[in-house]
Amino acid sequence: MGNRLSKIYTRTGDAGTTGLGNGNRVSKNSLRIHSLGEVDELNAVIGLLLTEDLPDEIRALLTDVQNDLFDLGGEVCIPGMSMISERQVTRLENELDRMNEHLEPLKDFILPGGTRAAALAHMARTVCRRAERMLVGLAQEEAVNDGPRQYLNRLSDLLFVLGRALNRAGGRGDVLWQKGKNA
Repeated sequence: MGNRLSKIYTRTGDAGTTGLGNGNRVSKNSLRIHSLGEVDELNAVIGLLLTEDLPDEIRALLTDVQNDLFDLGGEVCIPGMSMISERQVTRLENELDRMNEHLEPLKDFILPGGTRAAALAHMARTVCRRAERMLVGLAQEEAVNDGPRQYLNRLSDLLFVLGRALNRAGGRGDVLWQKGKNA
């Protein structure tokens, strides 16, 4: 996919366009480029989460997710390309089920906080939801495969559960919303 970058600046985007993986040029303000930017930001936030002291299995999972997000970005960058498989979506579902089975059932809404790692997982979740919304918007204008939307939907759920699991691993419980606390 694409050429290796030997020179970082090309000046080809100075007029406000950028190249897609298929060679087409589009506005840097297009929904497709916004979608790519959201996925890139999500990957960066997950990278930030990976700077924390994490259990090995969570580190491996998040590293796999980062690689999947590059596949997802490649699929968005090359219209008509298919890189996100049902197997990748199923892997997230299996991880989600595995992590969730060790947590107490939710009875209240939780606040995004607790340990720093849990807060970063919640931040990644919100960026993931934004990326998903942008991709849905793109799909209303152009053809987009189902795989990337499904993957981002499952990933946001997984990041929510991961935040809870990281609080538990850090000796903290869920940070619960207190309805009307300051009324």
